[in-house]
Amino acid sequence: MSRAAVAAVALVLGAASARAEDAPPPLKAGDGLFPFVLPWDDASPGVANVAGLVPGPAGEAGPIRVEGGHFYAGDRRIRFLGVNLCFGANFPTHAAADKIAARMAKFGINCVRFHHMDTSASPSGLVKADRKTIDPERLERLDYLIAALKKRGIYANLNLHVGRKYPDVPDWPGAPGYFKGVDNFDAAMIRSQKDYARALLHHVNPYTKSRYADEPAVAIVEINNENALFNEWSGDGLETMPDPYSADLQRRWNAFLAAKYKTDEAMRKAWSVQDVPRGAEILKNGSFDKGGEGWAFEQHSGKARQDFDGGRLKLTVEEPAEQSWHIQFNQPGLKLLADTPYTLRLRARSSEPVRASINAMQAHEPWKQLWSVQQEFTPEWKDVELTFRVAEADENGRVSISGLGGSKLTLEVDDVSLTPGGVMGLRPGEALGSIPWFRHREFGVRTPEAQSDWIRFLWELEDEYWSGMHKHVKTDLGVKCVVLGTQMGWSPAPVQAKLDAIDSHAYWQHPDFPRKPWDQDDWTIQNIPMAGRPDGGTLPRLGLSRVVGKPFLCTEYNHSAPNTYGAETALLIAAYAARQDWDGIFLFAYSHRGDDDWGPGKITSFFDIDQHPAKMATLPAAAAMFLRGDVPRAAKASIARPKADDWIEAGRLRGAWGLGGGAFGLTDEQALMDYVGVALDDKAVPSKEPDERDSRAFIWNAAGYVAIDTPRTKAYIGNTTIPNFRPKTWLGPLTGGSARPASATLGDVTIRPLRNRREWAAITLTALDGPDFRSPGRILVTATGDAGNVGMKWHDAARTTIGRDWGEGPSLVEDVRAIITLAVPSAKVRAWPLDERGRRRDREPLEVEGDAKSAWFELGKGSKTLWYEIEIAR
Repeated sequence: MSRAAVAAVALVLGAASARAEDAPPPLKAGDGLFPFVLPWDDASPGVANVAGLVPGPAGEAGPIRVEGGHFYAGDRRIRFLGVNLCFGANFPTHAAADKIAARMAKFGINCVRFHHMDTSASPSGLVKADRKTIDPERLERLDYLIAALKKRGIYANLNLHVGRKYPDVPDWPGAPGYFKGVDNFDAAMIRSQKDYARALLHHVNPYTKSRYADEPAVAIVEINNENALFNEWSGDGLETMPDPYSADLQRRWNAFLAAKYKTDEAMRKAWSVQDVPRGAEILKNGSFDKGGEGWAFEQHSGKARQDFDGGRLKLTVEEPAEQSWHIQFNQPGLKLLADTPYTLRLRARSSEPVRASINAMQAHEPWKQLWSVQQEFTPEWKDVELTFRVAEADENGRVSISGLGGSKLTLEVDDVSLTPGGVMGLRPGEALGSIPWFRHREFGVRTPEAQSDWIRFLWELEDEYWSGMHKHVKTDLGVKCVVLGTQMGWSPAPVQAKLDAIDSHAYWQHPDFPRKPWDQDDWTIQNIPMAGRPDGGTLPRLGLSRVVGKPFLCTEYNHSAPNTYGAETALLIAAYAARQDWDGIFLFAYSHRGDDDWGPGKITSFFDIDQHPAKMATLPAAAAMFLRGDVPRAAKASIARPKADDWIEAGRLRGAWGLGGGAFGLTDEQALMDYVGVALDDKAVPSKEPDERDSRAFIWNAAGYVAIDTPRTKAYIGNTTIPNFRPKTWLGPLTGGSARPASATLGDVTIRPLRNRREWAAITLTALDGPDFRSPGRILVTATGDAGNVGMKWHDAARTTIGRDWGEGPSLVEDVRAIITLAVPSAKVRAWPLDERGRRRDREPLEVEGDAKSAWFELGKGSKTLWYEIEIAR
């Protein structure tokens, strides 16, 4: 993490400690906020209606297919700007379905991902209480909605398994949610998936007269959401897995080893099994007889103290930390050799159950981890003996016990010892045919060679599942459209690339639930904008996840409400996706609400955008950037080309979430500036040095802003106190700078934000008719900032949580003020604020000033709107 990023996090953590009594009062109209509700059933014509970018009916040119690494409808390249519907929102009444489809098309939405249809029993879900039978009444509503969407040019993305619990399969303590990972290899669960897929995909929609397997308006079928064996294993999700699943996994593991090695001797040689006599003690004061001498105690947040009564360490966590690793202790200054086994022993107990991380790592920047295991400690004394080998030698290493800051506890530790030597690779009694499967918490005690075999085994087992399910859906069930497996971060790219497309998910400032998952009374967000972040926020990880030559999607994306800066959401992901030439982006979600609750008139939850006025109002601009292609692909390509063994090594060292291009030498800065990805072959990728026009198209600046400067789209998103600038004086990507006031010159357009509530704004101009901002035609302007609800109550001054206090509505938005200047004679320019339906307020035209060369007008001067229409006459 960069110094700037560390400083930013420190500021956020400091702000989060503000006293609750300093919290702002409940939101109300006034002080720059005014009520503004976008009607749920609106499809009014006008400058804010971009349904022309969504030609219908969907599927008219035949099934969506893959050609040259992209999606095609017939002979036409197609991208998807989508949304998710979840739970009961998948099943509106007929009357509501027609209106929803028309409204989605108006905002440029051309695909709906049908998500969590299987998680709940009907009426909130598609299946009955037996979790086997599809409810015909819910299915009929789904049929009608898909037919209504098809008429409007909107495709469907059908998710097969998301949250359905398999019937007749009991949970066990610590079982992964929805049996994730286990259902990648358990035969009964896989049969259940296939049965559900057949029931849904062979169903004939009475309104389109097609089976879903044949329906050309179904663009994508997704096999299993956020679900992969490798991720579940590397996240400790399988540690307590009982028989018969555990026995089945061990049987498969030993069959893999037997097929590869044939003899125990061959396996022992390949695994570098060693029995090295133990040498002299390395650690100082492992008995703590000299108190804390030789040991370093770290406390980055929270509160902890150390005592050494009775010749042992007693570490008491009095206040939990922001992150569990913020409280730890270690002994630095250790010379660690890469080719030497080490044996670590200790005794410990904890007043409360805790999963600690025991590791060896660098005691200096970049603080690289060289070995790690997880250990559970309880109130009973536990003797631990671990033999390990570090990933690489280091002259100044350390042994650490970390992950202690998650809750109040007292950890007692004694007799810590580290010596060279020990038995490395196999445990007593282990031989070919009787090797237990490698639990993740104990993974570090195996040799790198044995670890690599385990990673290969998991990936082969995953490949068997994903390729088998893909064949079942495409061949056995006859599905004509694109079929993808799951998302990057869960399953490795070499496995998912064997299917039709690559998918991903990302959230900026997803709510954190520190004690109980999804506790609506106990959560926080970091209320900070993403635009211009030094680390790039969510975008570098997404960009570096792409596999070159495969269609790439992000089917879940959001900046979670009630983040004050949510207006940036669609604009940033759309601009970046266009810059990277992706094939689909889907906001999560349009709605989770069932019971036809389509018009509450307020922001309802962390994720639903349909009643979030700032997020919805920016969709037409996002559609122009991505669907119309206003933002061009980055000229320069930076591509990583790892070999097969490189992937295995990265999986061994980094786990499921470390397998992007960053593992193979690409940087976050490249991900923000260049066309990036990982390649699984040697095919060339077009690349050239960027010219001035390319450099101006998408600028990410660590002063806290993003600017878009293309012929038909201009945008300024971020901090409104940056310097005045023109393209020739751009501060480059990932550079600093601060001053006031702001004034951004973007070609023929100048945007000058004025003072507002949070010194932040997202302002866009989209040329709808003409080729630029000088030619005759209409221009849509959006000016968005803070948004909330009447009665919304922040619980602290840093605005990190509102608990359940979302307010009663209506939604409130900020009257963002700015001055826009066009290089057009003022006599040719007229401007109007738009109402909640995007229609001109003809009686309230803006005052346009200027001369024979330019025209300027002010936004937010009592207009009480998020969007405006500009007309340039001939």
